[in-house]
Amino acid sequence: MAHDKIWVLAEYTEAGPTSNTLELLTEARALGSTVEAVSWGAGTAGVAAALGEYGASTVYDVGDIATALPGASVSGAIAALVEGGNRPDILLVPASYDGRDVAGRLSVKLDRPVLTNVTGLVAGDDVSTQHPLFGGTMIATARFTADGPHIFVIRAKSFAAEPSGGAAAAVVAAPAPDTGATNGAQIKERHAEERSGPKLDEASVVVSGGRGLGSAENYALIEELAKLLGGAAGASRAIVDAGWVPYSHQVGQTGKTVKPTVYLACGISGATQHMVGMKGSKNIVAVNKDQDAPIFSIADLGIVGDVHKVLPALIEALKSKS
Repeated sequence: MAHDKIWVLAEYTEAGPTSNTLELLTEARALGSTVEAVSWGAGTAGVAAALGEYGASTVYDVGDIATALPGASVSGAIAALVEGGNRPDILLVPASYDGRDVAGRLSVKLDRPVLTNVTGLVAGDDVSTQHPLFGGTMIATARFTADGPHIFVIRAKSFAAEPSGGAAAAVVAAPAPDTGATNGAQIKERHAEERSGPKLDEASVVVSGGRGLGSAENYALIEELAKLLGGAAGASRAIVDAGWVPYSHQVGQTGKTVKPTVYLACGISGATQHMVGMKGSKNIVAVNKDQDAPIFSIADLGIVGDVHKVLPALIEALKSKS
């Protein structure tokens, strides 16, 4: 292979590595002969087995950073490894808040550019990146011409996560150097959003509502239908901006990217911004009273009808069979 060593910035929660982390580890195996991870926090050793199962042979542990934001510490630790001679050819970073922060700070520390908003990687002597433009209607291709490490920030759901059956990753301490005042920001409180059912970006069924619902109260139809289908409730940017639902429900270019088995779009016209976040779904079902709505151009099944009539009928049919 043209690239020997690939590093992945690995994020995890109490449930284990994030889905984006597992996606990047899977893709890393296709790019290089050695896959390693960099992570932080008190639970890093506890996820070593899961990281190894997806291909990481080693995980560099920055350690417990307590209530500090990870950007300064993690980028400092990676820079120290690179400057000490342990450098990857490529660093794959999740396009999360922390991931983007680490990538930006590392770019400055190493004086290396970053390619962001990546949705595809094409292996070769030089790895080419794919970036959606104009809401996904065009794809730009880019590549680095200078020496590595080459830093890529990858959008979620760009690759499928597949285990390799590897052994637990070896945990190697990689403490951050003194970060001084740059690490002054502290997390004072954490608030977990209350929800039932699967996470939006991990659900196999997603039911999303748009402006066609007419009012915030009618979003209850979306939530009820999602619950009956064992899925998650999503939303278009229009009703998030209108304050009907929280931003955490937003699907689209500036929200979450989803790739469920079934995506049900209800009262969503299909603005390009929304479609770029869900058009990779395996089966798309659209309900809209406008037969010329753009959403029908990518739908596998379209229902031309009023969501206020279609959704209650569908909910009643599902209840009668339960």
